Amino acid sequence: MAIRFAARCCACFVAALLVLSIADAAHAQDTDEPQQDQATDKQPAAAGAPAARPPSGQPPSGQKGGRGNTQTPPPATEQHRLPPDSTTKQTLALPGRTLTFTATAGSIRLFDDKGEPQADIAYTSYQLDGTDSRNRPVTFLFNGGPGASSAWLQLGDAGPWRLSISGEGAVASASPELLPNAETWLDFSDLVFIDPVGTGYSRFVATGEDVRKRFYSVDGDVSALALVIRRWLEKYDRLLSPKFVTGESYGGIRGPKIVRNLQTQQGVGVRGMILVSPVLDFRDYSGSSLLQYVASLPTMAAVAREAKGPVTRDDLAEVERYARGEFLADLVKGQADTDATNRLADKVAALTGIDQAVSRRLAGRFDVGEFRREFDRRNGKVTGRYDASVTGFDPYPDSSSSHFGDPSGDSLTAPLTSAAVDLTTRKLNWRPDGSYHLLNDAVGRAWDFGRGRNPTESVSELRQVLALDPKLKLLVGHGLFDLATPYFATRIVLDQLPAYASPDRVKLVVYPGGHMFYSRDPARQAFRSEVQALMK
Repeated sequence: MAIRFAARCCACFVAALLVLSIADAAHAQDTDEPQQDQATDKQPAAAGAPAARPPSGQPPSGQKGGRGNTQTPPPATEQHRLPPDSTTKQTLALPGRTLTFTATAGSIRLFDDKGEPQADIAYTSYQLDGTDSRNRPVTFLFNGGPGASSAWLQLGDAGPWRLSISGEGAVASASPELLPNAETWLDFSDLVFIDPVGTGYSRFVATGEDVRKRFYSVDGDVSALALVIRRWLEKYDRLLSPKFVTGESYGGIRGPKIVRNLQTQQGVGVRGMILVSPVLDFRDYSGSSLLQYVASLPTMAAVAREAKGPVTRDDLAEVERYARGEFLADLVKGQADTDATNRLADKVAALTGIDQAVSRRLAGRFDVGEFRREFDRRNGKVTGRYDASVTGFDPYPDSSSSHFGDPSGDSLTAPLTSAAVDLTTRKLNWRPDGSYHLLNDAVGRAWDFGRGRNPTESVSELRQVLALDPKLKLLVGHGLFDLATPYFATRIVLDQLPAYASPDRVKLVVYPGGHMFYSRDPARQAFRSEVQALMK
């Protein structure tokens, strides 16, 4: 039921339009695509679907040119264009209520400062029918990577339909059947899921390395996504709505930077920010930083306790005190201090259940990869990185080197990809050509994180956005067993914020679970309640 729009207009109108386009070229990056008059394509129209914004001023494929009956070939950039937006009416039956809403799968084209098209950014939006848009919140959601689509947040947590990604659903051959999501956020906020270029169906329309270098960088990515948010708000007349931004994982870098860009560059205010399993400062996770061991120790201890029975964050209070106290003090003394090194190594062994001799050999300094392999090495198993409470077989258990993937994440690629494609093409009736990229490794390999004195972090922007708007609130959710972005790293960062980041404005919640803690029903239900409270 995708709707295609074409213009039926006279030659003089086309000429006038071209003149206007040239006059407005300096503003092409910030303007939406020109309105066309009538729908003339022969595709069937969706019943009750509102008119979608048409492609930019180029003639649609198949439209006759101005020289007799000669068909004008589409420009090179148009050959890469995503199809017109598809808008459908949906009804969702949930426990105790029924939601009727408008779903749109489509894209927003971005231009450079010369008015040349650069990329088509795909999005999926859900807007509840029968509401006052001026008072109705709208939330923009994206995942991380870099190189990840928004499928995890959409199909695992907040969207109208959900895919089970735990238990029997967390295997590669699991059925990718989407079911109504009782914990959808659509009850209290409209939702817009954004796929950065190179993920999902989003793609470049410009050629050459310069455009890729610009979009595949920290600042270029932030500028592009902030502009997409503003363009969506303009396109659907939602600039007056309360606005929220949600980012997962690398979304912890994107989130504060995008909000800062919206505040100061796009002229868009944001009421609140929700960060899911975020990384806020890459300096704490690698290199010689001692904080990487401090940040991950409570998670490693939680994994050991989970193997014996249920565990909550409250159960780890003494581990957190030890990590930021005696453990850090002994780390700072260095390995030259044998007594301090043996003391912390033995304590780490006791907390994690790893053999004392192994802990001493590593001086109690376990990086994530070493812990994952050593935790259950006696049984030839490795833990997950996204969820270390999940274990899988080490394909090379006798190798002196590590050759294993992530049993808590790799198995989700197939069902999530299939579910995302099925949702887009069948239920939402949007059928782009090309492949859908759930997690595009090529994006991550090409990403420019920056160099020199300013390693990638978003703590600076987090301070700025909270200081600029005293009404803006922040909610951060983490999983206890997440070794990719340990919760305690975020706790340390939030504790360093000034007094204006008071507990009534900044809240951290931690649930039994991994990076995608929302895969567990109790965590997903509890986190939804926290998000709803934030938006009131």
